[in-house]
Amino acid sequence: MEKVRVVGTSRKVMGSKSAKEARNAGLVPCVIYGQEGTEHFTTDPKQLKSLIYTPDFKTVDLVLDGKSKSAIIKDIQFHPVMGNVLHVDFLELTPGVAVKVDIPLSSKGISEGVKLGGKLLQQLRKIRVKVTPENLVDRLYVDVTSLELGQSARVRDVEVTDDMIVMNPAATPVVMVETPRALR
Repeated sequence: MEKVRVVGTSRKVMGSKSAKEARNAGLVPCVIYGQEGTEHFTTDPKQLKSLIYTPDFKTVDLVLDGKSKSAIIKDIQFHPVMGNVLHVDFLELTPGVAVKVDIPLSSKGISEGVKLGGKLLQQLRKIRVKVTPENLVDRLYVDVTSLELGQSARVRDVEVTDDMIVMNPAATPVVMVETPRALR
């Protein structure tokens, strides 16, 4: 799994006024929630680009005042008009403590229905799982090789490890092979 290093500076003064001052200085106010409590800090928005603007799931190696913490992004707030990052919430990863995360989903194999002229449609892009930090993966897969025309793979067909608990309903369609109009 890919880790992105983010360096931050602790904030001593909290509140909307200090957050606005940080934004005016070109920084992004952030907070990390962990076992010991919350910690407020600011960081450069350039460090967050490879973490936010990607479909991949990545963990964060967060360096605050010389101390390193492992974390994931929990929430991001964007400006409604400009689209720039206003605030980021991180969740500290504690070994042995399960977290709920959205992991990207990919299909593997070539469907029999696609070979006959069907179209593979992915209905769900991410799967929510509850897992400990030691068992985090960057991507989940669903095997589509046995899908015929008009069939679909469901959440229960996604390949997960024994340590993961899938939070999505098991009957939700993930991938389906659509029959094209010409074959109907």
